[in-house]
Amino acid sequence: MEEPAVIRIFDTTLRDGEQSPGATLNIQEKLDIARNLASMRVDIIEAGFPIASPGDFEAVRRVAEDVGRAADAPIIAGLARCNKADIDRAWDAVRPARHPRIHTFIATSDIHLKHKLKISREECLARAAEMVAYARSLCDDIEFSPEDAGRSDPEFLYQVLEVAIQAGATTLNIPDTVGYTTPEEFGALIAGIRQNVRGVENVIISAHCHNDLGLATANTLAAIRNGARQVEVTINGIGERAGNTSLEEVVMALHTRPQFYKARTNIDTTLIARLSRLVSAYTGIPVQPNKAIVGANAFAHEAGIHQDGMLKNPLTYEIMRPETIGLSESKLVLGKHSGRHAFQSKVAALGYDLNGDDLNRVFERFKELCDTKKIVGDADIEAIIVDEIYQPMELWRLQHVQVSCGSGLRPTATVRLRGPDGIVREDAAIGTGPVDSVYRAINRIVQAPNELTEFSIKAVTEGIDAVGEVTIRIEPTNGGNAHSEPTLTQTGPRRRTYSGHGADQDIIVASAKAYMSALNKMLTAVKAETKA
Repeated sequence: MEEPAVIRIFDTTLRDGEQSPGATLNIQEKLDIARNLASMRVDIIEAGFPIASPGDFEAVRRVAEDVGRAADAPIIAGLARCNKADIDRAWDAVRPARHPRIHTFIATSDIHLKHKLKISREECLARAAEMVAYARSLCDDIEFSPEDAGRSDPEFLYQVLEVAIQAGATTLNIPDTVGYTTPEEFGALIAGIRQNVRGVENVIISAHCHNDLGLATANTLAAIRNGARQVEVTINGIGERAGNTSLEEVVMALHTRPQFYKARTNIDTTLIARLSRLVSAYTGIPVQPNKAIVGANAFAHEAGIHQDGMLKNPLTYEIMRPETIGLSESKLVLGKHSGRHAFQSKVAALGYDLNGDDLNRVFERFKELCDTKKIVGDADIEAIIVDEIYQPMELWRLQHVQVSCGSGLRPTATVRLRGPDGIVREDAAIGTGPVDSVYRAINRIVQAPNELTEFSIKAVTEGIDAVGEVTIRIEPTNGGNAHSEPTLTQTGPRRRTYSGHGADQDIIVASAKAYMSALNKMLTAVKAETKA
């Protein structure tokens, strides 16, 4: 029997995924995600774009040092355009890793060559050859990407890839940068490369697809069927515009249909749900309920016929079991009489390793919730964990919020905050509504001008006593120059947007927590980049 091919999982959540508007991550958040990716056994972590900013360089370097030095550490990659400054910066960042990789790219489609780079095909070939060779002189593991390969002339693409192989590339990544191709086209492109590029048998072919037409996963699987042995993905499919190929979708497709794809990965699938929640909490990007694999409805069954079938045999309506991705089916019901040991067991079953002060804080919040809610479900506990543990460093801490509003009243809020200096400050403000008045009162104390660009609220569970989760995004209103330099991407500067998350049974309190979370992210970024 033929052994299944091993597909390398190249996770770019920390680089391409972070380019989602509002998904800015600080260094500690990147380290937490990187550690979890390593525990999940991804093969390559693309930790960032080191030339983009001092903060991005430091984040890649820290991931290389803290995550990339273990005996079983994944490859740590840094992105670089085809120029020496980018490549030098990427090498300096990834060099501490046990297995460093430089990932360099140049556009190859005529539309990019003419309008973006303003160079000829001949100049593109020369630059690719020179810069891949230069990168190889520094590092043994070089990945080369012809940006916008999906819209490039195949014959010219073959030439560029041959040049890259001759210059020392060890992985050829084929990006559908704008999500333009269909599975048939992208599969044929990979097959054409295998058939027409000299030396391709000595390198690994990778696929990097975007989801503009909703085809990223389908295109990636088509690439695997046609010989790609590395796929570039993100947790929850986050990324620029409509996002990237979703790690969980590709991994579980191969896990569920091994006979069809004749391929497997090294991923520990039981950590998928936990990492999905972590990335959602840190980026402030909620997972849509009907999202494949990790959405809230992915293993929910409401139709009577479906429920009847599930009770008789889960295989009637589930092609995979929730335990496979780390979702608990524990029947342990927790309430106000539950003890710390039972609570810690439930937390562990949900995929979280909490001890000491972290466990104490979450347990205290759990007990408070039990006083107002008869049964506390898994979703409630996860909301508490995210709210207590996965929050930015608190420069300012919310101590008290009180709102007066109603028919015929002007909404008025009083807030009390503890500042970075330890001094407690209190102020009040009038707004157009209760949340607006809270935010105005906070602004009077913190004095960090910003614009609220997004506000969303949802109930974690059903019922009048449900915990509410609030996610917001803010942008500094002083032009951004006081906060950081614009971050370079393949398509230009990125707006600085900061997300915040809060959870509480009182949605006004949850809104205040979310706002403080976003403000602390913004102010922490200012502090870090001022030092840099």
